[in-house]
Order: sequence, then C-alpha cells, then structure tokens
Amino acid sequence: MTTQWNLVADIGGTNARFSALLDDGSLESEYEFHHSVEEYPHFTDLIDGLLAEIAVATGWENAPANVCFAVACPADNEEIAFTNSHWKFTKSQLKQSLGCDNVSVINDFEAVAHGITELDESDLVKVGGSDAVSTKPIGILGAGTGLGVAGLVRHSDGYHVVDTEGGHADYAPIDDVQSAVVNCLRERYGRVSLERLLSGKGILNIYTALCSIEGVEAQYETPAEVVAAALENNDSKALQTLNMFCEGMGSAAGNLALTFGAKGGIYIAGGVIPRFQEFFINSGFRSKFEDKGRFVSYLQPIPVYLVVRSNLGLLGAAKKLQQI
Repeated sequence: MTTQWNLVADIGGTNARFSALLDDGSLESEYEFHHSVEEYPHFTDLIDGLLAEIAVATGWENAPANVCFAVACPADNEEIAFTNSHWKFTKSQLKQSLGCDNVSVINDFEAVAHGITELDESDLVKVGGSDAVSTKPIGILGAGTGLGVAGLVRHSDGYHVVDTEGGHADYAPIDDVQSAVVNCLRERYGRVSLERLLSGKGILNIYTALCSIEGVEAQYETPAEVVAAALENNDSKALQTLNMFCEGMGSAAGNLALTFGAKGGIYIAGGVIPRFQEFFINSGFRSKFEDKGRFVSYLQPIPVYLVVRSNLGLLGAAKKLQQI
C-alpha cells in the first residue's frame, strides 16, 4: 500500500533542514535531513536528490501529499530569492520537481511563530519579567544568518501570525560607540539595518567595525571565532562585540514589545544565541530591553523567553500544514 506522507522544510541562509512526516497529523518525525547551502550551487540541485534520499531512509518512493517550505525571505511572490544566500526558485518549479499538487511556501519566521504555539516549559528559558498575559500579542525575533521578526495575535478561534520583514528596519544606535559602529558600517553598506548587527553575520560586522574604529588589526574571520574568544574572555574586542550584540538585541526586543503591545511575551528564537546562552542571560540584554524612558514600567512585567528547541522551524511548518 502507498504511504501518504508530507514534506516540510526550514531553509535559512546557511542551512536547509527537511522533515518527512506521515500524513496523519504528525508534527515531528525521526526522518530529518540537513544540508549546507554552500554545498549546492543551485537550489534545484538539492531538491533533485532529496526525494531519493528520503526514499532510501523511509522506503516511501511516492511523491509527498503536501509540502510546506519555510524560507528566509519574502514568500509572497512566484519567485523565491533568498536574502542571505545565492539560492532562488519559483513555486511552479518546486511543485513540478516534487511531483505534488499541494505546495505552500511561507516566511521562515511565520513558521517559527506557528512553532511557538507548540512549545512547553522545557523548550524555554525565561529572561526576566513576570507572567505573560495570555490574551495579549506575542513578539518573536531571532538571530540566525539574518534576523527574523514576527508577531502572533491570539483570538477566540485560535491565533493569527503576523509575518514581517522587521529585521530590515533601521538600526537605531543608543550610545556613542553604537553610533560609531553604525557610521563605520554605513560606509560599507550605505544603509544599516538591524540585521547588519543583530545576526550571525552581524557579530562579525560589529567586531570588524570596532577594530577599524580603534585602528587595530582584526584577529578573527568568522562569527564563531569572535564568540569563542569572548566566552574565553581573552580578547577585549571580542568581548565588547558580544556585549554590544546582546544589548542591541535587548533594545530591538524592547522596541518590538512596544510596537506589538506584546504583553503575551517576547520570544527569542534563532540558532545564534543558544550557543552562548549563559552569557546572554547575564548580559545587558534585559536592562536594555526595559530601558525605554517613560515606558520602563510598561516593559518590566513583560517576560522574555529564549527558545532552546532546535527544530522550531520544522515544527512550525508542520503546524502550518494542519491549517492549509
């Protein structure tokens, strides 16, 4: 008998993750497949071999019944062009390659927002605040290769996700050092968005800018090297970089809470921050989150949750399939 199954994906600027699920309402599966974006010059190169890879692992040789791909870029158009990688494809090409009729493509942080609704306490680390107000909106942001932003509004019939490109809003420096870094990056990029500082690539941008400002030679070439040096506390510029990143995330999260009225809580997702979880919790993140002048008392009760679950995007894409 032919097995009915679904395919979901969480595709960012660095990694592409896929999960093959039985078509029985399941949200998770033992069959996950991870690939590096750099390994494939074209997105179709990966898709061409993916179904064969799944067939070997599962024995399911037929096409998936339903597909939901979460992508790190705007998902409304026929052509999907990733913001932070060289990949692009069209929805019609994807449908043809996969051989199925029901294909949905959504923004990756829409998927994250759907996934938030399935988390329990073990998936979260609370960073200050009081209790969430269950009837109020939720704000979500997260640093990966880029910076994702979304909102979630609960109503009597469930909830509605507000998918955004808020990571590309302007970065607003709040002190002289941040202003100097933004000015340095403006020479390179022209315009400086939140993502230019508050992402994996942003960590390296902050570090190289700080080195340039003070006329010292940069010692590190990757975000991971900067983070490692900061955690080992053996490089002042790396430590300053990671502190600025955490404080910048605090400011951005506070702005998001004000914008959405997010008394339901702010959720910090993405793959970057869990790598230095303890540092983040003990950083200036929370103080900068609350540091909004006359609205300190508004922000103080709002809880912030660091999401430590690793497959949140896949979970959210599977949840989205239930609603299609």
